[in-house]
Amino acid sequence: MTAGTIGLSEARLFDGQVYWVESRPQEQGRSVIVRMDQAGEKQALLSAEYSCRSRVHEYGGASYLPTPVGLFFVNHSDQQIYCVNQALETSRITSSSTLRFADLAYNKKNSTLLAISEEHGDKGDEPVNRLVAVDTASGEVTTLHEGQDFYSSASFSPDGKQLCWLSWMHPDMPWDQTSLWHADFNNDNTLGGAEVVAGGNDESVFQPEWSPTGELYFVSDKSNWWNIYRLIRGAAECVCSLDAEFGMPQWQFGMTRYGFLDADTLLTSYSHSGAESLATIDLNSGRLNDLDRQHSHYHSIRTEGGKYCLIAQSSTEFPAVYTGDLGSETLVCVSSTIPIDRAHFSIAEPISYKTGDDQIAHGFYYPPVHAEYQGMENELPPLLVMIHGGPTSATADSLSLKIQYWTNRGIAVFDVNYRGSTGFGRQYREGLKLQWGVADVEDCDFGVRYLIERGLVDKERVAIRGGSAGGFTVLAALAHTDSFKAGTSLYGVTDLTALATDTHKFESRYLDSLIGPYPQEKELYEQRSPLNHASAIQSPVLFLQGLDDKVVPPSQAEAMIEKLLANNVPVAYIPFEGEAHGFRKSETITRAFDAELLFYGSVFNFEAAQKEGKQAEPLVFL
Repeated sequence: MTAGTIGLSEARLFDGQVYWVESRPQEQGRSVIVRMDQAGEKQALLSAEYSCRSRVHEYGGASYLPTPVGLFFVNHSDQQIYCVNQALETSRITSSSTLRFADLAYNKKNSTLLAISEEHGDKGDEPVNRLVAVDTASGEVTTLHEGQDFYSSASFSPDGKQLCWLSWMHPDMPWDQTSLWHADFNNDNTLGGAEVVAGGNDESVFQPEWSPTGELYFVSDKSNWWNIYRLIRGAAECVCSLDAEFGMPQWQFGMTRYGFLDADTLLTSYSHSGAESLATIDLNSGRLNDLDRQHSHYHSIRTEGGKYCLIAQSSTEFPAVYTGDLGSETLVCVSSTIPIDRAHFSIAEPISYKTGDDQIAHGFYYPPVHAEYQGMENELPPLLVMIHGGPTSATADSLSLKIQYWTNRGIAVFDVNYRGSTGFGRQYREGLKLQWGVADVEDCDFGVRYLIERGLVDKERVAIRGGSAGGFTVLAALAHTDSFKAGTSLYGVTDLTALATDTHKFESRYLDSLIGPYPQEKELYEQRSPLNHASAIQSPVLFLQGLDDKVVPPSQAEAMIEKLLANNVPVAYIPFEGEAHGFRKSETITRAFDAELLFYGSVFNFEAAQKEGKQAEPLVFL
C-alpha cells in the first residue's frame, strides 16, 4: 500500500511523448512529473527540491503543461509557475507572494501562457479567482477575465484565435451549474466579444474541448445525464444521447473523459450504474462503439494525432498509464510493482436495494477473501461500511488496496454509493439536496440491513469508516442508527456551523445545497451537526486527523472528542504532523491502517494480524 505503490494522475500526450504525475509516499508524498519518449525511455523531469502540485481550490489539479518552449509546472511549496527546458534546467517564471496558479493553457500561435489564478490577501478576505495571461519571459501576470467566483478549463481553438472556459458563482458547485464562455483571442492577448454560449439554468457543463476542425464540444447534464454536445451555429446539439455519464464532478482541475482521435472519431469513457466503459463515437452518425478492454475505470484521457493516453484499472489490476491507438495499447507505468497473487483479491458484487422513501440506493459488496485462509465454520464475518468523500463523489469496483486490506484480513466491506453520488444521473445526485446527514445515513443503514437479511455478515460486528464528508456521515450514522458498533472518522466534519464559517473558498457555500443557506438555516445546521448529538453516540470512535488540514481543521475532531469523553465513550485519537486533508506520507498511511485494525480488534475482540517481524505501535484509548 505504501512502499511499492505510487499515485498516478494527469496523464498527457505531447509531441509523441507520454507525461504523467507520480505521487510518491516514500518521498514524503512528493509529486514528480515523468516522461516516456517514443523509444520507451522514462525520465523524471523534476529534481528533488520540486514537487508538482497546485493548491488552487485546495484540491488543485492540472498542475503542469508540456509546450514547444518547455514544460511549465506549479511548484507545491510556493505555488508559483516554473519552467523546465530541454536541458532539464528549472527556472521560476512567476514571483508572487499572494497568487496561486493552476489549469495552464498554451497558445502556440503567439506563445501565450494562460492560467487560473487565485489571489490570497493578508486580511483573511475571500480569495479572488481570475483567468490570467502569464508573460513567460518577465513573469508578469495580466488579467483576461474576472468577476466570476470560479474559473476553469480554458482552452484555445486549433488556430489560436478563439478561447473557451468555464465559470460558476456562489453558491453553486461546478456539478450544480456552470457557464461555458466563448471569446475571440486577439493578437495583443486581449479578449473580444466574451459571451456565455451554454450552461446556466441548473445545467452543469464539463470539459469544453475544440475539435480538430474548430468546433466547440462540451459535456452537459441538461438531459439529467452528462452527455456530449457540440455547438452548431450557436445551438447545442447532442452528439450521442445515452442514459449514462460522460462527465464527472470537477473536484479538481483538468479532469478529462474524452478526446479526438481524428476529425470524425472521439474516444471517451462513460459510466452507468457504477460501471465504466471505454468507447468511440462516430461524430458523423453519433454511433457509440464499446471497445473490448480489460479495465473497468478510466480517467485522464488525452489524444494527439490518432493516439491516446489514459489511466485505467480494473477489479484485479492496479492503476496504470497506457498509450496506444485503436489497434494496439502499451503499458507505460503501473502504480504498484509488488507481485500479489490475484487469488487474494475480493471481487465486488454490485448491489442495489430499497432505502428510505422507497428510493433505490447502490453500492459494492466485497466478501472476505484470502488464498490461504478462510473464516471459522458457521461464523459470519464482520462488516466494514465505507463512505466516500465529497459527498458528491462516487466509488467504483476497481481495485483498491484500501479495500483489499480489510477483505484480506477476514472483514467484509460494503462500499456505498449513497444518494448524492455521481454516476447515476443528475436526479440521483440531487437526492442529497438539503438531505445531507439524512439520506446518506439512511442509505448506509438500509444497506447494512440488506446484507444482514441476506445472511452475509454478522450484525453484531458492523463498523463504519469515512473521510472528510464521509467522516460526517460516519458520526451521524453512529448518532442516529443502532447498526454500527464502531466508527472511524478520518478528518471528518463534526460541526456544520464551523464548516460553513471556517473553510476554504471552493466549498464555503457547498452546504447551501446540502443543508440550506447559512445563517438563515442556522438551526438546521445545529440540528444536523454530529457535535450536537454526541450524547447519542455509545459506540467507540477512532479519529485520524492531519494537523495541517485547512479544509476540516483539527479543531473539529478535537471538539467532538471532548464531548464523547465527557460521556465516557471509548475514544482513540491520532493526530499527524505535516499532513493536510488526506494522508500522503507512507509512515502516516501505515500508522493509520495499523491503528484502525487494532481498533476494530479491540472492539470486536479479535487479535489483529501483524506482519512478520513488524510490531504495530500500540493503540491507546484516551
